[in-house]
Amino acid sequence: MKVVVDLSRCAGYAQCAFLAPEAFRMHGEEALMYAPNPDDAQRDQVLRAAAACPVQAILLDEPEARHAPAEGPPS
Repeated sequence: MKVVVDLSRCAGYAQCAFLAPEAFRMHGEEALMYAPNPDDAQRDQVLRAAAACPVQAILLDEPEARHAPAEGPPS
C-alpha cells in the first residue's frame, strides 16, 4: 500500500495520528509526518485513518490483488 497525503488540503485535525499512530504523527501543532509505505500489518489502521480524515487529504494506492490465472473452459 502506498500512502500520499495532500498536505495543502490537510488541516491538522490529527484523526489519522490517533487511528494509525505508527503511520501518521503530528510534528508540532500543524505539520503531519507520515510513512509513505506502511507495513501490511498497519493496513486496517491506515484504511480507517484515511476514511476518518475530515478533509479527505489521505490518498491510498493499493496494488491489485494477485490472482492465479484462470484456467480455460473444460474441453
